Amino acid sequence: MTPRPTSPVPHAIARLSHAAHWAARAHKDQQRKGIDAEPYVNHLLEVAELVAHADEPGPIEVVIAALLHDTVEDVGVTEAQLVTEFGPRVAELVMYVTDDKTLSKDRRKAAQIEHAPGLPHDAKLIKLADKTSNLRALVRTPPVGWTEARLLDYVDWAAAVVEACGPVDPGLERVFWEAHAIAARAYGRGRAAEADEALP
Repeated sequence: MTPRPTSPVPHAIARLSHAAHWAARAHKDQQRKGIDAEPYVNHLLEVAELVAHADEPGPIEVVIAALLHDTVEDVGVTEAQLVTEFGPRVAELVMYVTDDKTLSKDRRKAAQIEHAPGLPHDAKLIKLADKTSNLRALVRTPPVGWTEARLLDYVDWAAAVVEACGPVDPGLERVFWEAHAIAARAYGRGRAAEADEALP
């Protein structure tokens, strides 16, 4: 009897579901800063979904890394743990998009812009998807206590990071700029333009 070929799909699905469950447990005590206080895992799932729907999403390790992209930065998971659980490629991608929390907030933001051009393509996909998800959240459920100026500052900074990445993926870039346009209109740019047009 000829053995039936083994499909890679069940294995891929198992790896993805394991990563999603692992990320959900790692972030179980974390909520987003928005007024809805969404479970943080919602953000991780959206970032992974955006990467998966890119024109060229790359291998499954990229989507898995998207699910896990905040585990080191936010909940103290180590690179060694990620290597053991998901392999060196996933761990490497997560570390590429992890901020150095020993730096001040302003320095971390500047470093993201500085380091973006040198990121590998797959890390840039995650970075782009992360910023897209964050911009969507700013409009849907803005962080408690943020002023309009702070919200607009984030919108401008997210654009600076994406522009520093350079060409990455046309489909994912289009989705980012759509989210950026909506956020910019919501937090001042659109109203400022309308006011200028209304002047005599």
